[in-house]
Amino acid sequence: MASITVRIPDELKKELQETGVNISEVTRKALEDEVKKIKEQKAREAAHKLSQLLSEVPDEEIIKAIRETRDQR
Repeated sequence: MASITVRIPDELKKELQETGVNISEVTRKALEDEVKKIKEQKAREAAHKLSQLLSEVPDEEIIKAIRETRDQR
């Protein structure tokens, strides 16, 4: 497992310790949430680009592709 170092003000560290916050756990969760948020945003952007591309394809072409796929089964 990797290790990271984060610098925070002394007062914040003191408050975190006094309130019993598990700094490692909170930091890990925040980083996991950030990665998840970024991946979801990238997926939304990809879906939007795909939607734009598909909107340029005539309906007849889409119907033809669906029929061909069904016929291959």
